[in-house]
Amino acid sequence: MTYYDATSAQHLIDLALHEDLGHVGDVTSDCLWDESVQGHAVLHAKSNGVWCGADLFRQVFHTLDAKLNVQLSALDGKHFKAGDILADMHGSLGAILKGERTALNFAGHLCGIATLTRQFVDRIAHTHTRILDTRKTLPGYRALEKMAVHCGGGLNHRMGLHDAVLVKENHIAGFKGTLSELVQMYRIKRPDLTIEVEVETLAQLQELIPGQPNRVLLDHFSLEDMRSAVALCRLAGIQVEASGNMTLDRIAAVAETGVDFISVGALTHSAPVSDLSLQIKTNLENTELSI
Repeated sequence: MTYYDATSAQHLIDLALHEDLGHVGDVTSDCLWDESVQGHAVLHAKSNGVWCGADLFRQVFHTLDAKLNVQLSALDGKHFKAGDILADMHGSLGAILKGERTALNFAGHLCGIATLTRQFVDRIAHTHTRILDTRKTLPGYRALEKMAVHCGGGLNHRMGLHDAVLVKENHIAGFKGTLSELVQMYRIKRPDLTIEVEVETLAQLQELIPGQPNRVLLDHFSLEDMRSAVALCRLAGIQVEASGNMTLDRIAAVAETGVDFISVGALTHSAPVSDLSLQIKTNLENTELSI
């Protein structure tokens, strides 16, 4: 799967920079320096985390000044510690300050997702279960946020409504027939796609299994019912995914039921932003800017 598309990213960068600079620019910096003033800045971590977004971070600054030298010492997917230097920058001081907040907003958000994903992945490392993301993403940011999940060691569920069949309760409510018949209908109409069906009870699961979907999604099952569902699906050769209220505190217990996947919406909709800071090292030695 290709995550980073520079053209799509450029659209987001342009929107973000226009939001910050408007039609006037950075009135604070522009009154202090002209474009010829050069500066040196470093990006450092103020908390532990997992890096994500190197290409995006660089592209923000190159949008403002293609000559700006941005050296990233952190690679996507790599751990960093509080105090680590993640990037070193030389060039137009004005361009650095104009891009600072936009670049930090992108990097902090993506590193936050990668970091939270890694926490979930580490909690279940003793099992065969894999962590999945969902479609609960910021509009326009899906590819970037799913890239961050990948950087954190998680797997991506479908990118959108277009690349897999996922039958949920509202689809089932509008179908006249059994769950097995529903699966067979999809097998005929879209034999090229993975077919997954969400169930809320063991009774629904038993009705579904003869249809042989590729995967079953257990929605808000108790741990006891998950174990029963896994046993039924193993006999039928069907993969099992669990979802619903998946927190760091209970993720290990869910994984230990034997499910193949656990989908966690919180990875993208509730990840704390990583604490990163850009510090100017030329002209303002050891002065940290809070912009």
